[in-house]
Amino acid sequence: MSETKARVISTEPLPESEAVWTKLVKQTYKDPNGVTRTWESAERRTRPKDSDIDGVGIVAILEKKTGPEIVLQKQYRPPVDKIVIELPAGLIDEGEAAQQAAIRELKEETGYVAEVLETSPIMFNDPGFCNTNLRMVHVTVDMSLPANQNLKPELEENEFIEVFLVKLADLWEECIKLEAEGYAIDARIANLAEGIEIAKKFKL
Repeated sequence: MSETKARVISTEPLPESEAVWTKLVKQTYKDPNGVTRTWESAERRTRPKDSDIDGVGIVAILEKKTGPEIVLQKQYRPPVDKIVIELPAGLIDEGEAAQQAAIRELKEETGYVAEVLETSPIMFNDPGFCNTNLRMVHVTVDMSLPANQNLKPELEENEFIEVFLVKLADLWEECIKLEAEGYAIDARIANLAEGIEIAKKFKL
């Protein structure tokens, strides 16, 4: 992936007739004091009718003799005009459970074949701005499997993803280093790294 060619070349208002992925809405509500107010927010257009979530984030851990490592990605994101350090993630397909989506997306984006360990409650990404939500799915990757020896990601034509590994114990320091190098850090990774540091500090 070239880190110099991807860039925003123009920004303009999005006509409603051209919007495929998102829509803006104005909501009227009553606050705790009974005062009527309005709120501007965004919604995804892609959530399947049979699903209570938009997508999944994937915490994929490779268990190694030198210590556990987490699967991360570098991917250019036009809204911030930067390459973002992210967890593997993706949208739910119709009729698909969160666990199925996680296994599928991880295989498509990284090539790794994994086994689900646990699934989080529903999490909202930015509830003051949009109703987008997801479940985090924790998976483990068995590196002894033949399928995990010769990785073959199945990226779509418009996906440009670089996969890399970080030692779980070093995640916080790596986030600081990557930000200093000019990368944007996805909040899900930062929250995970911060949680690890808090657990270390308080010996949880």
